[in-house]
Amino acid sequence: MQSCAASSSASPDTHALHTLRAMQASDLAACYGLTQALQWPHRLQDWQFVQALGHGFVIEHSGIDKQPAVAGSGLVWHYGTTHAALGMVIVANALQGLGLGRQLMQCLLSEAGARSVLLNATVAGQPLYEKLGFIATGELYQHQGTVTNLVPVALPSGLQLRPRQAADLPQLLALEQRASGLDRAAVMSALLAVSEAIVIERDGLLCGFSLLRAFGRGRAIGPVVAPDMASAQALISHWMNTYRDTFVRIDVPERSNLSAWLNDIGLARVDTVVSMCKGTAPGTDPQYQLYSLINQALG
Repeated sequence: MQSCAASSSASPDTHALHTLRAMQASDLAACYGLTQALQWPHRLQDWQFVQALGHGFVIEHSGIDKQPAVAGSGLVWHYGTTHAALGMVIVANALQGLGLGRQLMQCLLSEAGARSVLLNATVAGQPLYEKLGFIATGELYQHQGTVTNLVPVALPSGLQLRPRQAADLPQLLALEQRASGLDRAAVMSALLAVSEAIVIERDGLLCGFSLLRAFGRGRAIGPVVAPDMASAQALISHWMNTYRDTFVRIDVPERSNLSAWLNDIGLARVDTVVSMCKGTAPGTDPQYQLYSLINQALG
């Protein structure tokens, strides 16, 4: 497999054929099976959502007299002309060590073009990404759990929390871009169509927001954009009180300093991954911070 068009290679030791080709909607049931095997929480609907927004590739594995089966996956999402994100990168355990992960990554990077590329790496994947030129930029903490009772966190003086309205869309998209440094209007518009949203305003202008949607075993909070930690905590506590006794997940950057508080309220830290970048990291507005990601794949 030398190019990103449909191409094949054989493994002499196993008499198997490996084919790398573009991901299709019909592959998603098999991709869902890959994440189930890894005990990732993604539902088929979660796969459908991210695949519709990006460009993907799959690895097909064919043994002697066997039908080809999807044994690897990866997706790339374009964020304007300057950046892209990679995620859902999987190679089945049985095919580890054959160089397929590197070939898959090379195709994803080719699809990203000249853009700087972001990803969140597992411990297993980090060495490969480093060989491909990615540099660690921080850690990302996965928190999850079920909260029964939480005292709401009050907003700082002068701020108001309210449900998102349709007229908020331009301000919300602009605010997200300032906090993330990424042009994610298409992803955010799709996310808003399947999410509940609340916003914080000051003197009639948006200065923060948070989304919540169905994901995995329950619901996911993200992104969370806020001018300070107290405002971020108020946004998160709103959802935890609205959905008491519901399983909730949230992925927060190390720099958010939210991890200890999330543990205290009952959302335990269950995993840590490394945020990485190949190229130039996005420039962000220091007045606003991304306190929670959409998820580990989309960033």
